[in-house]
Amino acid sequence: MECINTWYGDIEKSLFKRFSEIKLLVLDVDGVFSDGRIYLGNDGEELKAFHTRDGFGMKALKKSGVETAVITGRTSRIVEHRMEHLDVGFIYQGQNDKTAAFDELLTKLGLSAEQVAYVGDDTPDLALIKAAGLGIAVQDAHASVQQQADYISRCHGGHGAVREVCDLIMLSQGQLHLATGASV
Repeated sequence: MECINTWYGDIEKSLFKRFSEIKLLVLDVDGVFSDGRIYLGNDGEELKAFHTRDGFGMKALKKSGVETAVITGRTSRIVEHRMEHLDVGFIYQGQNDKTAAFDELLTKLGLSAEQVAYVGDDTPDLALIKAAGLGIAVQDAHASVQQQADYISRCHGGHGAVREVCDLIMLSQGQLHLATGASV
């Protein structure tokens, strides 16, 4: 088995080639951009923590020409604000049926599922993990998601997993040099 050496370990050459074909990166939010925990204040205020490395990776990936989107089952002003700041092209919140949003994205962008990478962490993500050309589970994803994924990140959700995926896409497309100078 021939492998490509990356910062994140060796990746089988055929899998690395699939990273190179990605035109759209779609991600879940809770458990992918965040560690999955939701902090609630006494007045019901919801707080989430996002890693700056992930934001840096998203901005660099966008600069490289890969489109970005999030599809999440929850609705949160925090998510909207963070994703807008990162210039995420498409933000779908409150999606009980993530497949409908995914299909809409493919139609809007004129892409095939094979040109899409999807990153998830739990059972609501399984349909898109299977549908995307490259299904990715974060390191601490539910076991059922990891079993269906083409790639499991070395980093945990909310702790650099998004950056890892962005870096691997850019590396495979010869664009990793763009991962400098993005403001998060």
